[in-house]
Parts: sequence; structure tokens; C-alpha cells
Amino acid sequence: MEKRIRVRFAPSPTGPLHIGGVRTALFNYLFAKKHKGDFILRIEDTDQNRFVKGAEDYIVEALNWCGIPFDEGPGKNGGFGPYRQSERKSTYKKYAEELIQKGKAYYAFDTSEALDFHRKDHEAKGKTFIYNWHNRLKLSNSLSMTPEKVQKNLSSGRDYVIRFLSPQNEKLILKDTIRGEIEIDTNVLDDKVLFKSDGMPTYHLANIVDDHLMEISHVIRGEEWLPSMALHQLLYNAFQWEAPQFAHLPLIMKPVGKGKLSKRDGEKMGFPVFPLSWNESVGYREGGYFPEAVINFLALLGWNPGTEQELFSLKELVDAFSLERVNKSGARFDPEKTKWYNQQYLQKTKDAALVGLFREALIVKKGADFGKSEAYLQKVISLIKERASFISDFWELGNYFFEAPKTYDEKASRKQWKENTPQIMGRLVPVIESVDDFNSEKIESSVKTWITKEGLSFGQVMAPLRLALVGDLKGPHLFDIMELIGKVETADRIQHAISSL
Repeated sequence: MEKRIRVRFAPSPTGPLHIGGVRTALFNYLFAKKHKGDFILRIEDTDQNRFVKGAEDYIVEALNWCGIPFDEGPGKNGGFGPYRQSERKSTYKKYAEELIQKGKAYYAFDTSEALDFHRKDHEAKGKTFIYNWHNRLKLSNSLSMTPEKVQKNLSSGRDYVIRFLSPQNEKLILKDTIRGEIEIDTNVLDDKVLFKSDGMPTYHLANIVDDHLMEISHVIRGEEWLPSMALHQLLYNAFQWEAPQFAHLPLIMKPVGKGKLSKRDGEKMGFPVFPLSWNESVGYREGGYFPEAVINFLALLGWNPGTEQELFSLKELVDAFSLERVNKSGARFDPEKTKWYNQQYLQKTKDAALVGLFREALIVKKGADFGKSEAYLQKVISLIKERASFISDFWELGNYFFEAPKTYDEKASRKQWKENTPQIMGRLVPVIESVDDFNSEKIESSVKTWITKEGLSFGQVMAPLRLALVGDLKGPHLFDIMELIGKVETADRIQHAISSL
């Protein structure tokens, strides 16, 4: 029987979830769904000193907002729980001791002062101190002591750690789905701490034990874990367990310069790096992005579908996704492209579906929704939407649908409002007031007929008229604006412009 595909996203609750973490979760989700498998959330909170209150809830809320909820995890037991490492504490010691029994790990009693001395001594000689095969028999551990001395230290409650016994003179061949084969010389590896004196495992041991017990088939994680892969494979070998398949995702790079995308890049260049707001940092949700747009642009950071297609629904992403098409090299983050994606999703969304969001934006921006009907707001949206990337752009693009202009663009006024313009506008008002069925087509026909009859040019009338109604030379079809604001408001605004300009 083929092994069920089970993948996990295992963040530490040390703060908000970075957009790179969201992409790791997304790739795990896509892979699981493509293979009808399970997507698991595991909270890696063994480092209690770095634990941040509210971070776990934030992670769960972020995944839900993005539309990639987990199948198993805290609050959703799939029979492999608990899903917080701090609640699995009692499990790990047994496995650490099993490695000692098998001769694959050992007790180390070195004090932090002693290790610090060795580090400084090596530095002074221009070397790097590595705790491994070349010096472990000279240090304070169960390999260099008699069994009696070891027992005495353990019985007396002396602080210890359990270290992994890295093999000497071996060539380790690692297989990574994205990067191919990697060869490691085990002589360069250090004897990593697996279990600490405070009764907590280190990340490495907890990670391996949990992945094994949760029957994880594929470990899909960030490139920063690549240096740990050798130790993890050696731990699987030591336990005589079948290792999962590994895939290390490329980093998300800064928009400019070198290095990994950071919170500081977002602050400096004015774009979000978190899915949801956290303290002072605005998230994609609060920044007005559609979750579908965020998922779409994240999927294409480091993965290539092999076609020219750029817009994908979540279902299309699931169908198209494969780890083999993930790039090895880092993917540069492009804030302008993220806006483009949002614009595409905004244009695709039906006007009626945007009404509630627009009303909310009006209240946030102006403290009022101006009492306009749903039909009115929908019509406004249909006229201004194509120029917008965000709902928040709607006010800027269409404020004149809600209030008459209080000021007029200076440059446009100088150019378009000539000496004889007030007189022309004054004669136009009764023409507008005489239109019975006040719709765009009828108004346009009446006004254009009058212009021709009066022997005026369109430039003498249309630009000043737009200036009077909008306060600027922007906006959609002029007669659509007039229909929407109505006959009385149109006439009032022209009269106001005559007296003001």
C-alpha cells in the first residue's frame, strides 16, 4: 500500500508569521492537496524563552485568512496529537536515552564556562572550536569518563546535556527533491546537543521524533534548514527509521540589494511583510489585499508552472503544483508586482461583491457612508474600478460622487476656465435642467446638440463642465457622472463653479 502523503508546517510562536513562512505553509498545503494528503500545523515551542503570547493564534488566523487552513493541529486532533511540542515534553527524553543505549549519543557535563574557555582559546589561535570526534575524548563527557563517574554525576544532579555522536570518516549522501544529491563529509559535523539539562529537547531531536511519530512523508521547509539536513538524516539512521523525503525551498530575497527579505525592507519601502497586522506593522489583510492575490503572488515566488500563466485560483495552483518545478535559487520580491496581482483580483471581483468593502472604506476614511444605496455604490464602483488597485483607491478616484468639489485644480482652472466660460456655463444650466429622462445618453445628446447649435467648440464646454462637477479633469464618462449625481446636484455644482472660479 502506498504511504499516505502527510506534510507539516512547523513554525515557532516567537512573533508574527513572516511572508516567507506563509509561502512555506502554502507549498506544503498545495503538495498535500495535490496528493490527497494531510496538511498538519505543529507548534515548535520548545524554546520557552522566545515564546510570544498571541503568536500561535496569529499563525492560525493567518493560515485561515489566506485560505490554506490545516487539517490537523492545535484544536483539530487527527489522532497524532498533541500538536504543541511543549505538550509532548515527556516523549523526547525516552528517545534521547534510547540513542545513548545504542551508542549513538552521550552525556556531556561541560560547564558553559569551560566551553567558553575552549572557544576563546581556539579564537586566539585563529581556529574555530567544534565539539566533535577530534576533541570529545579530552572533554567532560561519558565517553571520557568511567561508567562509575558518569553514574555519580547523574545521581548527584549535576547539569548535563545529551549530545549526538557524529560519525567519523564517513561520506553521507543526502537527497533533496529540489537540489538533487548533496555529499557531506561527516568529519566537519559537530556533536549537536539533542537534550538540555532543563528537561527540554533541542529543535533537532524534537523535530525528528515528531516527524516520525506523526508519520510525516515529506519535509518541505526553508533553505535555512539545509545545514541541519545532515544531522537529521543521521538521526533517522541512528533510530533505524525511514526518513521522509526532504525539499528545501529557496529564500525570498530583498527587492533591491542582497540577502533575505526582512521586516526592515518592508518598513523602508512601504510594503507589508506579514499576512496580518502585528503591533505597528501593517499586514496584507489590513493593507487592503485580497487573500487570493497574496496566495497567487507567493506561489510564483520560487515556483514556476512552466507556462506563461500568472493568474491562478487555489484549485488551479493545487492542480499545477509540483516540487520538481521549484527553483533552487532565491526569488526576488517585487512589491509592484504584488499590487498588480491585487489589481487583477479587484477587476475580476463582481461590483456587487465590492459594495460592502467600499462602504466600510468610506466609513473608515470619511466617518460616513453618505447614506447612499447599494445600487448607487455599485454604479460608482462600475465607473471607477478599472483605475483602482485597492478598495482604498475608490475614494481618491470617486470622491466627487459623494460631495461637491470644495477646491478646483489650479493648473486645470487656469487652462480651461476662460473669460467667457462663466457665461457659457450659465447658458448651459437651463439646457441640463430641461432634460426630462435624466440618463447619460439623453443628457449627452441634449448637451452636444446645444453646443453645435450655439456654434461652440466641444473644448469650450466639456473641460470646464468636468472641472465644475469633479474639481479636476479626471474621472469616467462625464455624462455618466451627471446621471449618477442627478440633475439638481449637477446644476448646483455648475452654479457654484461660476461664482467660485
